[in-house]
Amino acid sequence: MALLIVESPAKAKTIGKYLSKEFKIAASFGHVRDLPVKNGSVDPDNDFAIKYEIIKGAEKHIKEIAKEATKTSDIYLATDPDREGEAIAWNMIEVLKEKKAINDKSQIHRIVFNEITKRAVQDAIKNPREINMDLVRAQQARRALDYLVGFNLSPLLWTKLSGSKSAGRVQSVVLKLICERENEINKFITQEYWNITVEMQNSKNETFFAILSNYDNKKLEKFDIKNKDEVKNLVEEIKSRQYAVKVVERKRIKRNPLPPFITSTLQQDAVNKLYFNIKNVMRIAQNLYEGIDIGGETVGLITYIRTDGFYIADEAINSIRKSIKSIYGDKYLPKHPYQHIKKIKNSQEAHEAIRPTDINRTPDSIKDYLIPEQFKLYDLIWKRTIASQMESAILDQLIFEISSSDQKIILRSSESGIFFDGFYKVYRDDTNDKNESMLLPVTLIKESEECRLISVNPKQHFTQSPPRYNEASIVKKMEEIGIGRPSTYATMISVLQEREYVILNNKRFIPSSRGKIVTIFLETFFQRFIEYNFTAQMEEKLDLISNGRANWKKELSYFWVPFFNLVNFVKRMTHDEIFSEIHNLVVDWFCSEEGKKKIGKNCFNCSNGKLKLNFGKTGLFLGCSNYPKCNHTEEIINNDENSEYPKSLGIDDATWQKVMIKKGPFGFYLEFDNNKSKKKKTISIPKDINVNDIDLNTAIQLLSLPKLVGQHPETGKEIKVGFGRFGYYIFYDGRYFSFKKNFKEVLNTQLDEVLQIIAKSPHKKIKSIGFNNRGEEIFIYRRKYGFYIKCGRINVALNKNVNVESLDLKKALELIKNKK
Repeated sequence: MALLIVESPAKAKTIGKYLSKEFKIAASFGHVRDLPVKNGSVDPDNDFAIKYEIIKGAEKHIKEIAKEATKTSDIYLATDPDREGEAIAWNMIEVLKEKKAINDKSQIHRIVFNEITKRAVQDAIKNPREINMDLVRAQQARRALDYLVGFNLSPLLWTKLSGSKSAGRVQSVVLKLICERENEINKFITQEYWNITVEMQNSKNETFFAILSNYDNKKLEKFDIKNKDEVKNLVEEIKSRQYAVKVVERKRIKRNPLPPFITSTLQQDAVNKLYFNIKNVMRIAQNLYEGIDIGGETVGLITYIRTDGFYIADEAINSIRKSIKSIYGDKYLPKHPYQHIKKIKNSQEAHEAIRPTDINRTPDSIKDYLIPEQFKLYDLIWKRTIASQMESAILDQLIFEISSSDQKIILRSSESGIFFDGFYKVYRDDTNDKNESMLLPVTLIKESEECRLISVNPKQHFTQSPPRYNEASIVKKMEEIGIGRPSTYATMISVLQEREYVILNNKRFIPSSRGKIVTIFLETFFQRFIEYNFTAQMEEKLDLISNGRANWKKELSYFWVPFFNLVNFVKRMTHDEIFSEIHNLVVDWFCSEEGKKKIGKNCFNCSNGKLKLNFGKTGLFLGCSNYPKCNHTEEIINNDENSEYPKSLGIDDATWQKVMIKKGPFGFYLEFDNNKSKKKKTISIPKDINVNDIDLNTAIQLLSLPKLVGQHPETGKEIKVGFGRFGYYIFYDGRYFSFKKNFKEVLNTQLDEVLQIIAKSPHKKIKSIGFNNRGEEIFIYRRKYGFYIKCGRINVALNKNVNVESLDLKKALELIKNKK
């Protein structure tokens, strides 16, 4: 009997179907040990010695694996084929040695496979290798770097910037990207410009559109037409002339297929096309990789999902080409396979691209075995893989110029259409191909052909600020500048959101006030360490370590010495010295022109103090220079209405929970921020309340809804008032009644008032029929247009031919079941 160890139970289940009973398969449930979150886990003074501890909850799994390990001398480590997987394998062996579950006679086999299929797993077992210590050291170096930065920088933030949370090595660089983009947006100055489109017809009465490109022997640039007056003159000039075709240029353009997916491009496409978030993309992809039950057999549907290589195995390419020929025909199959060699910065290219393990397993053939989100992602991967080996698309492009008889005005038109769809038949990149159609509006236009002017259409435009990053575009940017790795993209984005350094609003990232302050602090004192090039170079050094071409402890030393000296320098600075250094950037990033004017003015409270910027637990504010003698504060005026959210209003004395105002995709809402509870109480802010008028007391009153008004005098049941998606309501006896009042009136609601509304309701309870098997009572109600059954939240309308008096429990349960 041999022991085979993997990370997850799902992976273990799939692999178990492919191996004989000679193998016992066990799951480690991820990493088994890690650096403890305490001082000394990485010791730079002792040659960067690393101290590990068993991860909480892992002891149970280690005990089971150790028990099985004592029964065999053959141990196979089948963790993922990357640095993290290699580190899990190595740490597992080290732990088993400590437990004395293995000894020198134990045979340790490291096996890797890019896909979880029967042949791939069995081939891997036939070709084991030793643990690759270069990969392990690269993972150790990354983990040690992250620890040294986090464990030294985070306490610095806590002491120097009140209310700040942790700082990570690469997350801080991503935060900088988001903050810099926000700064660009805030400083952007809109510029007006115009273009003029002319509708024309040729001699065959074919209509086309052309844009004014030259006027008076000058090529018009984007901002040459500045205002309405200039437009008016140009329109008159255009209308007063005769036109003919001057130049005709026809050409064919080839569009080559895009490469198969790697981690980053899969994330981007799934966000843009399927509207998934990155965390869900990776969760669904992991399920497809580890195995899905297809007709009683657990099958790994796609290859390994953390990769930056475009390579596809020759055998897989041959299978893809056969499928193209079979499904789409010879004309869609190129003579030779495509070799996609596009280089990603710092790409390791150690693994294949993400592809189906069997291209013959079409999305439609397995649709019944997949949940909708799995089907959508598999369909996307299958189509991109097939398309990557199909013929190029060929486009017809027609460019022509129309000139006035005196050559003073030149109009330019460009049309394109698809001559041969090629890989477009299966997959299209919507962002680049949306303007391409199957037909050209103008096909046979000739030089010197006269054209008739139909209309002149000037259009005003304003330059747009660069867009905020969304999940797809931030990953693309990270990839472009070479920071992060396929396994870390999703985690970094999640961490920034969890720390409330960024807010995802309408699927776009906005830095919070705290996120901006942290970035300003790091930019001022640790600029070198959050530079994009520096972070990218660190990724390159980790790659060199993983290839055995660099010493991991030397690279740690090169980083640590200057970083440690800088940390100690900043530690010695006072709060006032810190704020003096970052003051100008804070003003520049946070304050509008009106807000800047407040700084330095006399204090309204004590008159002889000056207002100055301060940073507290609730964020930036203007405070009196005479503090603590004078505790006067004022809010700053922000550049951006979103920058102050999430905002803390204070602590609820009754519950000791922080009360927050936050902004989500559907507007502002309040939240009790209790870190110990995963489910936080929230309430939307009613339309009759201005968000700027909400103080701590108002917020607590809102969060206390629904509020008990009293008990019904006839039934003794509670009556409450609250606020929901449709406005204020009364809740009684399992039913909601509309309550058209404002917030103050709701707070002062009297029992008599709600009893009248309930009494006037057209819904009357007729009788109880009995109980279902969950103990829920079933009632018959009468309403304006007939009768209905009510059981919990389920309402079932009754036909007019149903006799309410004779309706029994059995029939009612049947009607409720059919409703479900």
